[in-house]
Amino acid sequence: MRRIFSILMENAPGALSRIIGVFSQRGYNLDSICVAPTSDESLSRLTMITQADDKVAEQILKQINKLIDVLKVQELTDAGHVERELMLIKVATRTEVARAEVKRNVDIFRGHVLDVTSQHYTIEITGTSDKLTAFADVMRECADITESARTGVCGLSRGDRALRA
Repeated sequence: MRRIFSILMENAPGALSRIIGVFSQRGYNLDSICVAPTSDESLSRLTMITQADDKVAEQILKQINKLIDVLKVQELTDAGHVERELMLIKVATRTEVARAEVKRNVDIFRGHVLDVTSQHYTIEITGTSDKLTAFADVMRECADITESARTGVCGLSRGDRALRA
């Protein structure tokens, strides 16, 4: 099962490495990781996605909570939450037909063309991981993907729930 963990941690050297160590020591894979400082520059928010059953997810939460750099851990998976990921994708648009088809799909997926050359479009798209994967699949059908990069998922819980120090 896909699990999303949100972690409030000290913004200090080695803090991220210790958290990642919990995963590598136990042989767990990370599907996505996104980390950045919060409005309080002494703290960072880390969002991680992994595949885990209930027992493994509980072990992960307990192990991460033991780390001294970690202030709070929250699993977003079951509770209401908002998640977004960013993808930059460059596609070859060598013909007018390909250019029109790419532009049409960019509009359908509510993306933005960031850069245009005679041979390529560079596109920005945000949304859930499923949306970005679907967009990449559509792009493969109408143009050659030259390169792409994804940020990893960022997420916040809905409503009054919040991860605060």
